[in-house]
Amino acid sequence: MQMAIDLWLIERHLQGLHPPTLRFYTWSPPAISLGYHQHRYPEFWQDLTWQGMPVELVRRPTGGRAVLHQGDLTYAVVTSGLKGSRLQVYETICEFLLQGWRRLGLELHYGTAGRGYIDQPNCFGTATGADLVLADGTKFIGSAQLRRGDGILQHGSMRLTPDVNLLERVFGEASLPVPRIDIAIDTIVDTLAQAAASCFEVQLVTNPLSEAEWQLLRDRTDGNRPPM
Repeated sequence: MQMAIDLWLIERHLQGLHPPTLRFYTWSPPAISLGYHQHRYPEFWQDLTWQGMPVELVRRPTGGRAVLHQGDLTYAVVTSGLKGSRLQVYETICEFLLQGWRRLGLELHYGTAGRGYIDQPNCFGTATGADLVLADGTKFIGSAQLRRGDGILQHGSMRLTPDVNLLERVFGEASLPVPRIDIAIDTIVDTLAQAAASCFEVQLVTNPLSEAEWQLLRDRTDGNRPPM
């Protein structure tokens, strides 16, 4: 459903029916999202559970590697008209994340990994120039993009309070450093939203989906499990 909403928003935006959008969301039940072009993954991922719930396996409309969505917060930006290279656009959009987390006490920097990430199934196993890392180099926010014409969907996962045991079950990386952020999600969202309004020089207006829009999205997702 979350991926359907993001995709629907960029479609509506390109049709001139929806303004640029910033949203934040969490995942229930937990899920592993695969990058659009990622077709190889361990077979056992299809049968994972966590605290009695299935770990869903879904495909993102954006690229990159697999992300475990449990104990994380996802942001999504839908916009258009941004100029520059793909990396420059990442940096333009990510500026509000840098400013917002600075206000929350975390100084973030861009990653430096090269193309080696392609052989890494775990999105958080390496940090490219489109990702944000902590001072010790630990990846904190992994982002990915979809471009359609002049429109851009960029969304990314902020790893807050992940279950280390589940991470090890999924990726088998016991030594991978995992931060734990003891800040309420509501505080994080409010701070990042204020940073976005300041950074992009806009006034944010809260606009929940209508029941008709929810029904449209349910119709698009019911019985339509994305092909793996």
